[in-house]
Amino acid sequence: MRSDVIRVYKSLHTWTGLIAGMLLFIGFYAGALTMFKDPLDRWATPPSQQKVAATDWPAAGQWPALIAATLDAHPGAARGFTLHLKREENTPAPLVWREGGDEHGGGRVRGATLDADGELVTLETAPSAMAELIDLLHQTGGIPGRGHHYWGVYAMGVVCVLYVLALVSGLVVLLPTLVKDFFALRRGRNLKRFWLDAHNVVGITSLPFHLMIGLTVIVFAFHDQIYGALGQVVYGDRPLFERPAPAPESAPRGVDHLLAPATLLATLRETEPAFVPRELIYSDPLGPRADLRVAGESEGHMRRGANRGFASLDPYTGAITNLDYLPGHEDTWIDIVTVFFALHFGNFGGPVIRWSYVLLGLGGAFLFYTGNLLWVESRRRKQRRGAAPVSQRRATRAMAAATVGVCWGCVAGVSAAMVAGKWVQGLVTDPNAWYPAVYYTVFLGSVAWAFWRGAARAVVELLWVSALTTLAIPVTGLVAWLAPSLPPWVYPRPGLLSVEISALLAGGLLVLAARRTARRVRQGSADSVWSRADADGEARSSLPGSV
Repeated sequence: MRSDVIRVYKSLHTWTGLIAGMLLFIGFYAGALTMFKDPLDRWATPPSQQKVAATDWPAAGQWPALIAATLDAHPGAARGFTLHLKREENTPAPLVWREGGDEHGGGRVRGATLDADGELVTLETAPSAMAELIDLLHQTGGIPGRGHHYWGVYAMGVVCVLYVLALVSGLVVLLPTLVKDFFALRRGRNLKRFWLDAHNVVGITSLPFHLMIGLTVIVFAFHDQIYGALGQVVYGDRPLFERPAPAPESAPRGVDHLLAPATLLATLRETEPAFVPRELIYSDPLGPRADLRVAGESEGHMRRGANRGFASLDPYTGAITNLDYLPGHEDTWIDIVTVFFALHFGNFGGPVIRWSYVLLGLGGAFLFYTGNLLWVESRRRKQRRGAAPVSQRRATRAMAAATVGVCWGCVAGVSAAMVAGKWVQGLVTDPNAWYPAVYYTVFLGSVAWAFWRGAARAVVELLWVSALTTLAIPVTGLVAWLAPSLPPWVYPRPGLLSVEISALLAGGLLVLAARRTARRVRQGSADSVWSRADADGEARSSLPGSV
């Protein structure tokens, strides 16, 4: 391959990677955590939200009475409610609805159940926003916003266009030496070469995953435009998603005419015996457009939603109105959309695929971090003429500080928010407001700290902050177990204790990274942007990619 062609593709790879790298680090790190969004949501829900005892969880035969009593006592529930079929930590009551707000959220969340005497018991609940915050960081790269469409989603769509260009151009650059350098990890005095080798190995081995993630994010970011085009071209100008047609005026409406949930589930079971229902989502149950979605899981099938697929039924007649999103019953076009969602969210293959996605997500974050560090260190070598030391440019120092502040600020911010959420329960009016407040305080503080202290000093300090905030997660769990009277709590269940165990392992790795990086900072070249002056005024430095 001609050298001038290689230079063009190398330049394209470098600049598209630099522009997209830091947002992609946040997206991939948070995305790795969202592989277990449901367990995280359960882990972050305090016991105080579980006001319904196991004995007060109604059996299937009591569901019609619960629905009727709730709709009679609380007209606001007639807008729509969810009937949970399984009791978990983040399901405070069997029947839950939202009063006030709009279709995208807001308002108050209320729950209802029946006591031992069959009387309606109503409670107010505040679902934990911790897992939702991590998911938003994944979707938006941390760009804040309000409403259904976040500007960060569109920004990530544009970033992923650059990301795909970076992947393809990087592959072209590596092609001439692919066989020789593919699994070469040359560790020696040239640390830049070692981290370039590591960057290349991670990039090439996970290339199919990264291409899939980049392309699916582009689809998600601009899905309204894509769905609009499908509605025009494929469905003859009919909306791709539309509410059920109003029922005939002669059709009886009202609570007394709603079919029992058990009857509706039996109808669906005849259509798809392998489908396991988890919740029944009623929309406008007393109105002319009443609709019921039965959401659940089906092993062996890809699923569109982050956790489950669904089927739509008429809650009065039991007729199945839509099977487009029931696993195994999708039409061709919906199946294509489902594949995009399932591949992105890892909704297939069970725990093995989910853990694989976690490792690939963390590997992706490593890829973007080391890519920026390699660019920063390359500036020094390009400026150097002969053996004379060079003075680093302001832009290079700024990029180094931004990389350190953004990347480790994200890690520390997420861990700090998870810890804070457990300590403020019962002490503040709105615990959920603390999750974004703590995250953005730590994140922005880390970025400011990196620019004030300089990259070389800040990288060690922020690594220690990331390590300590992450280790605070299992420490908080231990405190909750030893002193249950304090605000924090811990669930002694294997599926949820894995959060503390994972944080303990991650914190240990961050401690090791901080120690090794500090050693490299003391022993490196004096003319690198990663240099710092010690008490005697001697400049020492290192590439923090040693983490």
